[in-house]
Amino acid sequence: MFILLCMACSALSVVALTSIAHDSASAQNSLFANYRLPLVQAGAAALGLLCAVILSTFDYHALAASWPFHVALSWGLVLLTFVIGYAPPGTTNKSWIELPMGLSLQPTELAKISFILSFALHLDNAKDRMNEPSALMALLAHLGAPLLLIHFQGDDGTALIFLFIGVSMMFVAGLPRKFIYAGCGLAAAAVPLLWFGIMEEYQKRRIYGLFDPENYTDVMWQQNQARISIGAGQITGRGFFGVEHHPVPLAQNDFIFSYISESLGIIGSLLVLGLLFGLAAKLVGTAFRSQDRLGALICVGISAVILWQTIINVGMNLSLLPVIGITLPFFTAGGTSVLMLYLCMGLALSVYTHNKRNLFDS
Repeated sequence: MFILLCMACSALSVVALTSIAHDSASAQNSLFANYRLPLVQAGAAALGLLCAVILSTFDYHALAASWPFHVALSWGLVLLTFVIGYAPPGTTNKSWIELPMGLSLQPTELAKISFILSFALHLDNAKDRMNEPSALMALLAHLGAPLLLIHFQGDDGTALIFLFIGVSMMFVAGLPRKFIYAGCGLAAAAVPLLWFGIMEEYQKRRIYGLFDPENYTDVMWQQNQARISIGAGQITGRGFFGVEHHPVPLAQNDFIFSYISESLGIIGSLLVLGLLFGLAAKLVGTAFRSQDRLGALICVGISAVILWQTIINVGMNLSLLPVIGITLPFFTAGGTSVLMLYLCMGLALSVYTHNKRNLFDS
């Protein structure tokens, strides 16, 4: 079921990206130049599926225990972006590393896997000391260090996803209620600090625009176009290939949901949401079947990636949330993101294969 859901997402993504490429293809460009995005997406999915199958044969306990290796590798690549990082078209965040043949690597995507493994191991080791302030401070430091690093990198959207992953895993691990209430209070108290001391003016304008889009058309242009595109699809959509779609800037990236919605209508929208939420639910089910906390927490972390990125991305498309550069899992064009997600599925398959409850277990 894991593999079928992932392959269905990837297949629909490649079709949508091929349709976008077909509509904008130029006779002056080569076949690869015109269809580079769907080809990279398909190649990343095929490579990711192979890696997921291989990764599922490894015991996740050994993968978590090898945290010094993958933490040093993944976060070393993130640090490298401060030196040689570049920003692809459509973004100002220099969080990518250029590769040959026009390809690129976004290290923070791979760092999500390392973070889920290491944080799950940390939570598992601290299971009997969750009520101790020293143990809690160590967990918060484990969570806060990546957030600060990614913030200074300039990718606050990805930092927010890391925060949601960590908080979801801590909640499921059994964080005492007094700490949950204290955390909510501190978060509320930190809002003025974020607004007046940390957030840039363009970020504030994106929030203003949600409540007054007519007076902030410059920052709301892409989202307004996406909403029109979603509505234009109506029930069954206009279809793919050669159909005049409503123009949405960079629809292949964070706004591919609007393109699919216009192409397949509300039926396509529900299909995308059903696939992604079904995958998240399957991950939660695997967490419940796991006989140890480590496997359960790994699956919860992966489920949090799928769930929160889907909610935020769709909220961006519907103008319910500001644009913060969050991809739609499996659908947004991006080889690194797709590869990371398939590696996450390999981890979940490892949990399912190496540690699950049988029917007659107590």
